[in-house]
Amino acid sequence: NLKNISLELPRNQMIVFTGLSGSGKSSLAFDTIFAEGQRKYMESLSAYARQFLEQLRKPDVESIEGLTPTIAIEQRAAGKNPRSPVATTTEIYDYVRLLFARAGRPRCWHPTKTKKDGTVAQRCDLPIEKADPQRINAAVLQRPEGSRLLVLAPVVRQKKGFHREVLESLAEQGFARARVNGAVIEVAEVLAKGGDNPLALGRYEKHDIEAVVDRLVVRENTRARLTESVETGLKVGEGVVIVSNETDGGVWEDTVYSEHYACALHPDASLDELEPRLFSFNSHFGACPGCEGLGDVYEFSEPLCIPDDERSLSEAAIAPWKGSGPAGVFAGTLIKRFCRDFEVSKSQAIGKVSADKRRILLHGTTPEDEVTYGASWQGVIPWLADWRQRSDSQWVKEFLPQFMAARPCTECFGARLNVKALSVYIPLSAPLPASVVAARSRHGLSSDPRRLNAADFTHLSIEDAVLVMSSLVLTPEQQTIAAPILKEVRARLGFLASVGLEYLSLDRKTLSLSGGEAQRIRLASQVGSGIVGATYVLDEPTIGLHSRDNTRLIRTLRHL
Repeated sequence: NLKNISLELPRNQMIVFTGLSGSGKSSLAFDTIFAEGQRKYMESLSAYARQFLEQLRKPDVESIEGLTPTIAIEQRAAGKNPRSPVATTTEIYDYVRLLFARAGRPRCWHPTKTKKDGTVAQRCDLPIEKADPQRINAAVLQRPEGSRLLVLAPVVRQKKGFHREVLESLAEQGFARARVNGAVIEVAEVLAKGGDNPLALGRYEKHDIEAVVDRLVVRENTRARLTESVETGLKVGEGVVIVSNETDGGVWEDTVYSEHYACALHPDASLDELEPRLFSFNSHFGACPGCEGLGDVYEFSEPLCIPDDERSLSEAAIAPWKGSGPAGVFAGTLIKRFCRDFEVSKSQAIGKVSADKRRILLHGTTPEDEVTYGASWQGVIPWLADWRQRSDSQWVKEFLPQFMAARPCTECFGARLNVKALSVYIPLSAPLPASVVAARSRHGLSSDPRRLNAADFTHLSIEDAVLVMSSLVLTPEQQTIAAPILKEVRARLGFLASVGLEYLSLDRKTLSLSGGEAQRIRLASQVGSGIVGATYVLDEPTIGLHSRDNTRLIRTLRHL
């Protein structure tokens, strides 16, 4: 359909290709105009840069003249990353993290009331302010007699590099030992190895290094020495000291004390400094430890592991152990052992196996079961979880997730952030929606509707977020700092609303968006980028839109 065609397209106009299915609309727009614009732009790059980019095939045309760089906004899923909600895809959350780091007011998260099931019903909620060394010393000296302590001064926090110069600086200051990524080393011994990388660290990995100020056991006669060590640690660590306590199991637990931010009643509830990474669920500084910032915990599911009760163990009733899968090599031996030890027939339908033996098959034996049956069994689900964690095989990693189901994290209830990050607020002049406040109260946090934390913001719809941004209560100094941040957030929210997406909540996962929604989000991002003189190629941008929103979308396209 596109043979022997000469076409002239005006610049700076909105051009629409229409026609029947298969008439060549997409071939002309994407495979010809977009492909050639992209290819010509790529040719302007160096050969070294081009090797990292996906090259497009030269379209079968005699010539295209006067073409500007092209940008395609197609209808496709917005990526497969389970971490990406609308807030991060549109870069709104990057500015929100910065806003809370500069204008947030932290409050104490220490639990003061717990429910029978162990969940926190209420937290201290006192404002966290900068602590003086005397208060920190008083908290450290409350450690019980006989506690084995390490007093550490952080000198490198999550920074890349070999850090030889850091060790040399510690040696000059008289420190004999340092803790590197959790392991205590002798500074002189490591430096004696020579070379740029005596610690054998990965250059592009992030590392933590602390100076070991003192190692001591708490006794009556060591308390003065402990006070002195804490003060030295605060000086070397620039206002931050870590006291690590050895637990009964031989594991060292760190408590961070800070001159920057700490609660008056609970000095353990302290923050080094308010930084954007504290509000990031992609960083271990801000992510919920229970779900690692995903909001959901993925576990092996019984219905997915045994999808058909009519099948027997010999007929691959346990789906992850089927013969064609990666577990097929050893599944037969395991099933044989289970059937022998627990007197189950391999040819019996799995639905007819007693509830007790089915529980043992899936979840393993308890001490009582071992007495009853005289045998132990790990259980299919614990075995699969272990295997997934241990295995380096790409086949295993791609095969097992199909038998897993997501459940909301019981630690953050889907908020994705840890309790420190959730306890930083910005006051509001207008109340938040009741559903957002109720979600926050599940953590035992403040139920004041005129306070906003970072997770509250992501729970809002784009329409509500626009209103909340105009009701922030900031001091004159904070207003000066926050002005450029708020300008960017409001602009991006406005662009999303202008393409008919005001109903989306900012924590909606991009995986769940329709092709049309994903396309309009990218369209809003392009409007926000403000690039001039490019040729945009869009694939049916009004698809899925109510006719009343078409006018708004066309207005946005004209603006683009």
